[in-house]
Amino acid sequence: MSMVNLIAKGTTIKGEVQSSGDFRIDGILNGSIKASGKVVVGSTGKVDGEITCQNAEIEGELKVKIIVKELLSLKSNSKLRGEIITNKLSIEPGAIMTGNCNMDGDLTKPVEKPKA
Repeated sequence: MSMVNLIAKGTTIKGEVQSSGDFRIDGILNGSIKASGKVVVGSTGKVDGEITCQNAEIEGELKVKIIVKELLSLKSNSKLRGEIITNKLSIEPGAIMTGNCNMDGDLTKPVEKPKA
């Protein structure tokens, strides 16, 4: 049975979070989260920092560098500002995305900056 950790609405956490399972954020996280499972940011969730996970589903507001090994799904009410590194990306109409996106497919390689 998989455990789901939760930052509830009305809760603010500052710092680094690590989880070996899935994680849901309905509150505020100022810092980083590393999860070996799926990270879900609910419609009331806000993250300012860095997210590293297997899969992610975003409904809330992010100002992050986000690294997703498989699928990043941006729902229609999501707002993401920052840097995206992922294998697959799904964006629903209405989602707001501002920043850089790298979909190399091989997340084991370091990201190279484009040459001018």
